[in-house]
Amino acid sequence: MTIAVVIPAAGSGQRMQADRPKQYLELFGKTILEHTVQRLRQVPELGPVWLALAADDAYFAATSLAVQPGIHRVTGGRERADSVLAGLMAIDEKQYPWVLVHDAARPLVQVADIQNLIKRCLGSGCGGILATPVRDTMKRAMGTQEHTQVLQTVERQDLWHALTPQLFPTAQLRQSLQQALQQGVAITDEASALEWAGLPVLLVSGRADNIKITQSEDLQLARFYLEQQ
Repeated sequence: MTIAVVIPAAGSGQRMQADRPKQYLELFGKTILEHTVQRLRQVPELGPVWLALAADDAYFAATSLAVQPGIHRVTGGRERADSVLAGLMAIDEKQYPWVLVHDAARPLVQVADIQNLIKRCLGSGCGGILATPVRDTMKRAMGTQEHTQVLQTVERQDLWHALTPQLFPTAQLRQSLQQALQQGVAITDEASALEWAGLPVLLVSGRADNIKITQSEDLQLARFYLEQQ
């Protein structure tokens, strides 16, 4: 069975404060998006990739991805969930009963972690996500942005950092996302749509170096990790 892939890449990456969306910043001569897709294409179980891009994307055409077979472009939305749903709507659920969603700005994910996620999910029949246990002491805050104080310490024993990829049955994820968005539910990742629908989601432990490049210092860290890998 071949698994479809959706990569939401319609964001502007404002927190990076760069001259272009973060997925088009370069690492060792390739854009972050190219690194990400290249990593996913090393996984034999994964098939065609649907990229959800901004309608006015001015950078994709200059990448090597624009001429690669098996790369499909769809128009993304204002929010991540809208972009993911746009990709899902283009996928034939009978041909691709499972879909893997991955952040455009996570180029460091390990092939072994993806394959472990696939094995666990297909073996159990339910969707799941890569995640890492919280290691630091967690604080809940109160106050304003200018004057923030600690409200309380949060027990970290059962807390995990959600990562991507996230893998779900295609029809299940599409229906959950559609219904949640129609009811105005805040969807921060694909798992949250399944949680809202009352469906099980596996937590599969992954490597902590599967970072999401969000701010300028993340770019330096990504360069270091890529060199190590």
